[in-house]
Amino acid sequence: MPERQWQKSSFSGGSVNGECVEVAVGLDGQICVRESDDPDVVMAASRSTWGAFLRSIKADV
Repeated sequence: MPERQWQKSSFSGGSVNGECVEVAVGLDGQICVRESDDPDVVMAASRSTWGAFLRSIKADV
């Protein structure tokens, strides 16, 4: 089974301990999120839920 291709934000690069949030697309098309310091714990959301989450964050900026 192919592994997910995890990507981290360019904003995460300056962390002292290398801790960051990573995002990948799952095999079923869901958006997967994990913390680099605990990579075995993965949260998954549908694309529509992830999109609503991002719109909510951007609206509060």
